[in-house]
Amino acid sequence: MLDKSPQRLAAVDSAQAGRGVGRDVTYVYEAPVRLWHWVNAAAILVLGVTGYLIGTGTPAMPGEASGNLLFGYIRFAHFSAGYVLSVGFLLRIYWALMGNSHAMQIFCVPLWRRCFWREVYHEIRWYAFVAVEPERHVGHNRLAQLAIFFMFTQTMTFMVVTGFALYGQGAGDDSWQYELFGWAFAIWPNSQDVHTWHHLGLWVIVTFAVVHIYVVIREDIMSRRSISSIISGERELRD
Repeated sequence: MLDKSPQRLAAVDSAQAGRGVGRDVTYVYEAPVRLWHWVNAAAILVLGVTGYLIGTGTPAMPGEASGNLLFGYIRFAHFSAGYVLSVGFLLRIYWALMGNSHAMQIFCVPLWRRCFWREVYHEIRWYAFVAVEPERHVGHNRLAQLAIFFMFTQTMTFMVVTGFALYGQGAGDDSWQYELFGWAFAIWPNSQDVHTWHHLGLWVIVTFAVVHIYVVIREDIMSRRSISSIISGERELRD
């Protein structure tokens, strides 16, 4: 696997990388990537809604507390979705190493290359309706790659760490969650600070999701190359 790393990293930067499927279509997103995308989206939706309710509270329920477990159900849904997201994220990292070149893109961003920033600038102009044509990429364009890496991949890592650290407090100091992630409290000794940063991470993910959905719809209208790709895995090549 390590022997393939130089070739894989080189292939990430190739606009025509991927397995050809016909003359004008290339295979970009493999089945594990597509499955992870949709499962991850569902988990984030559940985490976002339940996390917001946990952070803001719910209306008081009538009757005895023993007969109302609404907040308990919300917490259970949040924790369950968190486990799904975390396991999926680990599997996604594994597939980045084992899959095709496009599977690596959200984890490998060539920030040191001048051409990378030139293409980012061009994509900004394209999304601002200044440039006439976008850069031609089979996988993620450079601006999308940059945004996914910093706003999604890094934020997701932060959310997993802080989320399990907070969960470990409830599970106990002898739990594996606290043993692995309790070091977060060495950075923020006040538990409420960790809650606050974790809640802030939610809004970073929400902002990313809103922009992502807008860009996906925009690109599907203007180039017909976006939504269908994450469903079929194939992307049409255009001149």
